[in-house]
Amino acid sequence: MASKHGSEPDHVSTDTAVRTPVKVLVVGHFGVGKTTCIGSLSEIEPLRTEELITEASTGFDDLSNTPHKTTTTVAMDFGRLTLGDDLTLYMFGTPGQERFKELWEDLSRGALGALVLVDPQRLAESFPVLDLVERFGLTYAIGVNYFDGTTPYPLDEVRDALNLPEGTPVVPCDVRSEKSAARALITLVNHLLSRLG
Repeated sequence: MASKHGSEPDHVSTDTAVRTPVKVLVVGHFGVGKTTCIGSLSEIEPLRTEELITEASTGFDDLSNTPHKTTTTVAMDFGRLTLGDDLTLYMFGTPGQERFKELWEDLSRGALGALVLVDPQRLAESFPVLDLVERFGLTYAIGVNYFDGTTPYPLDEVRDALNLPEGTPVVPCDVRSEKSAARALITLVNHLLSRLG
């Protein structure tokens, strides 16, 4: 037992499991489901920096494709997911709006890769995101997030439309589903491991 004066405790309990921490980003354009994805996956209460969308965003945020969206991420989302006995993922979600792109440089430091979420009905909005991911040299996988009522598109068509480098994984997902979101994230992890090995 430790004394009040700060001497060493008689018994120190340590966790002998050694886990490798891996930082990954969850990125995508405005309203694509980044916050939902991290919320579905995180084993801890996720950190969210969401604020109400106000009239001040008029002319900046296009809500025509997301009319029911009432909040937006203004800094980042954060969650943690342990995979197996030796790997812990720290997930950082970036804001989707162009005006927050300065945050990307800070958030990308130390990240090994990115899960890029895309909406197949708004693929053109993904190009600025892909430009940033490539600018910061991040290995990435694409998660094609299907919303209610969305027509499934063949993944080869999505790949061609995004003009992706050969070997970039493209997987379908529904980020509201823990299992589906996990499949997309594990696809990224396997892609990272294949690049490192």
